[in-house]
Amino acid sequence: MQYTIFIMPQEEGGYTVQCLELPGAISQGETVEEALDNIKEAIELLLDVLQDDLRDKLALSTTQVARIEIANVS
Repeated sequence: MQYTIFIMPQEEGGYTVQCLELPGAISQGETVEEALDNIKEAIELLLDVLQDDLRDKLALSTTQVARIEIANVS
């Protein structure tokens, strides 16, 4: 998957990075490369937590999961 990342230089040095699609995924690094490595890890950890939460919720309910396709609207 691909995600949109904001890379923001900080006055005190280094960079803060945030994922647009996953607002809870925020990290930082001294260099852009380090910041990108760190946000990848943050995204993976957040997705693991969200997946576990969803699995727990589905186990406790009769909720159904389905996939739908939506045409590309311009």
